Amino acid sequence: MPQLDTSTWLLVILSMLLALFTLFQLKLSKHFYYPNPKTITMSQKQQTPWNTTWTKIYLPLSQSQ
Repeated sequence: MPQLDTSTWLLVILSMLLALFTLFQLKLSKHFYYPNPKTITMSQKQQTPWNTTWTKIYLPLSQSQ
C-alpha cells in the first residue's frame, strides 16, 4: 500500500491561511464604517402620527353592557 506524502501539507496550509487573511482584509477594507452610530440613528428617526397625538384605546370587552 502506498504511503501518503505529507511533505507539502505545511506549504498548502500556510498559503491557504495567507490567502484567507488577504481576502478577509480586502473585504473589510471596502466596508464603510460610520464615525458615530448614535448620530446616524438620531437623524434617521421618523416622525409618526402617534408620536405627537394622544389616543385612548378601548378594548371591546371593557365596555359596560
